[in-house]
Parts: sequence; structure tokens; C-alpha cells
Amino acid sequence: MLTSKPSRRVRRGLTQRAIAIVIGALAVVLALPIAASAAPTTISPVPGLPPLTIPDIPGAPQIPGAPSTPKSTPKPKPTPTTPEKPKGPAIPGVKTSTGWVALADDASHQITWWHNGTQVKTMPISMGTNDHPTPNGVYHTKEKYRDMYMDSSTYGVPVDSAEGYRTYVEYATRMSWDGIFIHAAPWSVSQQGRSNASHGCINISTENGKWVFNTIPRNTPIVVRGTVGPKYTGD
Repeated sequence: MLTSKPSRRVRRGLTQRAIAIVIGALAVVLALPIAASAAPTTISPVPGLPPLTIPDIPGAPQIPGAPSTPKSTPKPKPTPTTPEKPKGPAIPGVKTSTGWVALADDASHQITWWHNGTQVKTMPISMGTNDHPTPNGVYHTKEKYRDMYMDSSTYGVPVDSAEGYRTYVEYATRMSWDGIFIHAAPWSVSQQGRSNASHGCINISTENGKWVFNTIPRNTPIVVRGTVGPKYTGD
């Protein structure tokens, strides 16, 4: 087998080229300050000769035969997002000494609670029927009863009459002195959020009744809006 070897003149030319590249690289290194964080680059200027390691200097010209360093693309800054506002009605413009405000809206059959201007909770309700509508206006919470009996005789309707009743309730918070409460009414859960079924009180579930009983302080305003009832004037 015949093996071809480069001539002495070719080898001499390759050696001179390698020396020229090394001298050029050293000149660049000496002419520019070497950054402490510069990463070295290894090149092989001539086949058959040892590789040459050259520090990577920011701003230095490209060395012949050295691989090009890709430029990093700056990451785009994240676009600030605006917090989504809670869905629901606007807070009523009434004064409150407790920081709490509530709105019972007959159109949606929901009561919404705010604390210090922030919406906290919304719950389904059932208010008074057209025959016994809940009056519209601003009520204020008063005394609370863990459990009690409500009967129609307190406002002049005999218990044994067609419109009379005597019902055991839990977590009752008085809204008016004439007998309107917001209280737990598990028997009307299917109407809560859909229609009116009470004799004037605001019916809520047992869980929500307990929350109101334990959370809402005395003298908190509750605004009733949108019923077919008259205007509430007492307090």
C-alpha cells in the first residue's frame, strides 16, 4: 500500500500558517484586558498539530478557525397583569361602624357581604313571598339566637290559623324589631337562590346561617333591594 506524505514545502507552509495564527491570537490577548469570567476557546488551526486554547475576550475580533459564540437573546419582561375584580354587585353606599356591609338582592336571590370594602362572601337566599314580602331598605343586625321558636302570633296572626306557624330555627340574627331575621332554613334550600318562600325573613342554609351568626357583629347594615314589599322605615 502506498502512503502519500506532504512534501517538505507543504509542511513548511502549514507550520508557518500555524505560527501566524498563534502570533495573531497572542497579540489579541495582549492588546485587550482579559475578563475574569471569560470562557476559553479551543481551536485546531492545522491538522496534525496540537490544539490551541484561547481565552474568550468580550469585544475581541473573531480568531480564524475559532467557533463563533452565539449571542444570547434577552428574555422579554413579563407583562404585568391586573387582578381580576370579584364578580357581583357594587357595594352599597351606606355607613358602617363595623366594617361589614351586606346587600340582599331579590333579583338574583343572593346576599353579598363586604368587609372594609372587599367582597368576602356571596350566598343564595330566599326572602318573603309576594303575600309576605320583605320590605326594602337598610336594616342593622341586632341580637342573635343560637336557636329559637318563631311563631306568627308575635305579629298578630294566630298559630292555629291558615297563615299561622310556629317553627324551630337555628342561627337566627335579628334584623328588625318587628320580627325579620336572617336565619338558617334547611327546609327552603331548594328555593334559596331561585325563588321566595318565607314570611319576610331572609332564609339561608344552615352552614351560611352559622357563618353569619359567628362572623357578623351587631349593628352591621344589611340593604334589602328589589322586592315587591314596601319601604322599611324602622330600626
